[in-house]
Amino acid sequence: MIEGRRSATAERVAMRRAAHQLYDMPLIFEDPLALRILSDEAAARVRDPAEDEETPFARTFRAYIATRSRFAEEELARSVHHGVRQYVVLGAGLDTFACRNPFPALGVFEVDHPDTQAWKRQRLQHAGIAIPDSLRFAPVDFERDTLAHRLEAAGFRSDLPAFFSWLGVVPYLTRDAAFATLSFIAGLPRGTGVVFDYSIPRTTMTEPERRALDILAERVVRAGEPFRLFFDPAPRTIDLRALG
Repeated sequence: MIEGRRSATAERVAMRRAAHQLYDMPLIFEDPLALRILSDEAAARVRDPAEDEETPFARTFRAYIATRSRFAEEELARSVHHGVRQYVVLGAGLDTFACRNPFPALGVFEVDHPDTQAWKRQRLQHAGIAIPDSLRFAPVDFERDTLAHRLEAAGFRSDLPAFFSWLGVVPYLTRDAAFATLSFIAGLPRGTGVVFDYSIPRTTMTEPERRALDILAERVVRAGEPFRLFFDPAPRTIDLRALG
């Protein structure tokens, strides 16, 4: 992302989550705060039929974003059931889980670039959405900062297990930055878990998938946040197992 400016792709993702609440039935992922946290301009665009929210591409992309969010929160619930009491949202953007957290004993740590995090706090204040006592903000530049240090400064306990969600971030990182984060997670106590998504190489895609990738790639380049990292699942599985 561009230094000194909050993430444009984070806002687009938040708009897709909000549009899912308005246009899709049944809902895959329920988020009553998704529309409120948007800026007035973004919310108006989501409500505007001229934005083509009913195109096949828009519907498919909304379904993807809704599904990954639901999957992450269902896996979190499973971890909480097994005793995990720390939840880390890496690249939180305008994620609203911390403000609708159903688990009283669960502490939530939101990790994001400082510029995006400052914008998130402004949006919460503007929308009148209270910041719960269970939420801690940890500003981190994934390419420059040490995740462990920033989390520790926010009160994270590295001697206890945690659950991590890492959605919509990995494709924008270098391989070294991504695996540094995965190594940190792998080094935490037994019971720790992570859900993350990633992009596969263009050469392994079908023609419709390539067209969809090209559309997205053009948009994120214009936003100053180009795709940088693609994972071939088979060798990356070996790499992940080697990390533990």
